[in-house]
Amino acid sequence: MRFFKWTLLFLIVVFVLPASGSMAWWAMQDRPGSWRNADWSASGVLPPASQDTDAAIYVMAARTGGMKGALSVHSWLIVKRPNASDYERYDKVGWGSPVRRNAYPADGRWYSNTPYVVAALKGENAERLIPQVEAAIASYPFSRHGDYGLWPGPNSNSFTAHVLRTVPDLDIALPPTAVGRDYRPGVFAFDHTPDWSDVHVSLGGFAGLAAGLRSGFELHFLGLVAGLDLRNPALKVPGFGRIDLWPSVTAGEKAAPAT
Repeated sequence: MRFFKWTLLFLIVVFVLPASGSMAWWAMQDRPGSWRNADWSASGVLPPASQDTDAAIYVMAARTGGMKGALSVHSWLIVKRPNASDYERYDKVGWGSPVRRNAYPADGRWYSNTPYVVAALKGENAERLIPQVEAAIASYPFSRHGDYGLWPGPNSNSFTAHVLRTVPDLDIALPPTAVGRDYRPGVFAFDHTPDWSDVHVSLGGFAGLAAGLRSGFELHFLGLVAGLDLRNPALKVPGFGRIDLWPSVTAGEKAAPAT
């Protein structure tokens, strides 16, 4: 009984209270009432593709719509070939054929929310990895009509996470607010990067943990993530995302009020 009480207290303090705080903050924001009223236009976060002759790979994210946005972002992938005049954007959505190519502007707002760059690769390294990224997109197992689960997955973040896992040389981790990134099919799943620098354990996407150079240390509960980033020191707080312990030179999500 004592163990149960301490476990319940831990879950409330580490997961429930921060998530509730984020939901209270989000409820006070000015948001569109529906997707019809939302702004999906280009945000100007990315420069015009024609201005840069180098190849590039971007992972982008933006808060999603409705009250889901209090806890989660929507993520997507962008590739640009050398000398290309346009970006190519890949998302997974919850209607129709789920995996979409160029359905929205590359840096388009998502439910009126301005996106940010989670990570970017440019030059020869990006050019080398673009074929692997496209192969990973093609191999995504949940790409048919109806292959979408809002929670715990497979959703938009499960799709992006699949590509990042399949191409470990990208060395990119989705933000902790990308609910669904830790989804694995089945009751129990264990996987690791090829060099064992990151390990993941998942109980159907409802609970689990991750540890390693890329993940730091994370606990997962009902899609929420709490933990510590060791490589770029930051706390990972449910709903609020990354809270840097000191300024970081890498791209990443800041606390929710700053997004």
